[in-house]
Amino acid sequence: MRDLSVPTVPSRSVQTRMAQEAAERQAAAGSAACLAEGVGAPSALRRRLRQTVEVLGPELVALSHDIHEHPETGYQEYHAVAAVADLLRRHDLEPQVGVYGMDTALRAQVGRTGESAPTIAILCEYDALPGIGHGCGHNVMCASSVGAFLALAAVDRIAQEGGGEAAPLPGRVVLQTTPAEENSTAKEILATRGMLDGVDAAVQTHSYAADVTHQTWLGVRRLSVVFRGVPAHASSQPFMGRNALDAATLALTGFGLLRQHLLPMDRLHAVVVDGGEVANVIPERAELAVMVRSKYPETLKEVVARVEEVLYGAALMTGTGVEIRTDSFTNEMPVRDNAPLLESWVRSQRERGRDPLPAGVLSETIAAGTDFGNVSQRVPGIHPLVKVTEGPDVALHTREMAQAAASPAADTAVVDGAYGLAAVSLDWLCDAGLREAVQADFEASGGVVDVEGFWAQ
Repeated sequence: MRDLSVPTVPSRSVQTRMAQEAAERQAAAGSAACLAEGVGAPSALRRRLRQTVEVLGPELVALSHDIHEHPETGYQEYHAVAAVADLLRRHDLEPQVGVYGMDTALRAQVGRTGESAPTIAILCEYDALPGIGHGCGHNVMCASSVGAFLALAAVDRIAQEGGGEAAPLPGRVVLQTTPAEENSTAKEILATRGMLDGVDAAVQTHSYAADVTHQTWLGVRRLSVVFRGVPAHASSQPFMGRNALDAATLALTGFGLLRQHLLPMDRLHAVVVDGGEVANVIPERAELAVMVRSKYPETLKEVVARVEEVLYGAALMTGTGVEIRTDSFTNEMPVRDNAPLLESWVRSQRERGRDPLPAGVLSETIAAGTDFGNVSQRVPGIHPLVKVTEGPDVALHTREMAQAAASPAADTAVVDGAYGLAAVSLDWLCDAGLREAVQADFEASGGVVDVEGFWAQ
């Protein structure tokens, strides 16, 4: 008999099999689509951009390590936002801090202004996980985004000063930091307050254990569920009570049974936040924190409706009241990546010696959520993944990933990601035909979605 004082160790056979299947799919799929030479920014300008990023490299790695050493949870990223602002100022760029009513949100811009100027936003996260630190690698992502912005600003400045034959940026680049990706939906809040006004496209990377163009990012709906019962003495008069914890227990059981009928890429998970205080009193109050995920906006809505029915049923069975609370801002929408922008990304990464996997190679069972989805439903965007680990078996939201996020592999990812975001932005700005293709792909995949009104429809 095993030692029941410790948990069993999960088998890694599933990871091994998924890795084998991914390799088989990769061999069948071939390479990811890549932007052809002659499309996007001129090759000479991209070479200058690469050189600029290399010069910035030590400062970007230092920023990544600084943020890694000072992990801060959502809306508390005061050290991180100050570190980004200080680096921008050292390069003679004055940011706005505390924009859109959010203390740890920062905004800066370079390039040509005016209503007709094409504008691309480079988004930047830097929040950490409680107890784990940067187990999602946001420190690397932050440094890459800031590095891309600084590189584009440098190229623009050199051109304006008459250096070489290059022209100044033919549009505008915005650096927008977006706090609290882990514990909130700050990008949605910022979007409703004007973050994307005048922005035509948006880009951002994500840390990972592989280089991937597009991995499934699920939409997420967060529910706070409060059951209210009637307290009573649990021994002498339990029949006079209405047990709120029983309602929560039945809801969790219902979730377990509902999972049998969900699509493989759907997710439903919950924890008990409040289950009573003492065992000899029938619990008057119980609270669940629930997260519902699905790949598509319409299926997310359908799953949430079924979850709510389970919650109402639990209240009916126990004679308790139930209140389902949702955030006033829409939670995460699924990410919609833009094909032409991804082709630009692939070209940039191959120039750095990487070869991102095409969509469909990795299993959809490995899926998470991000509020970048809310951005990608409003404007064309990409959210590619950059390898920051030495091996393929390090998962997000683990202490192993937090350790990897400050490794030499992560430092290389900082620079490669910075060049990638800068190159995509430059390609898009320099080529009107590419911008048209980006917009056409966006319209063909659904165009602008009314994210704010999604749950009212």
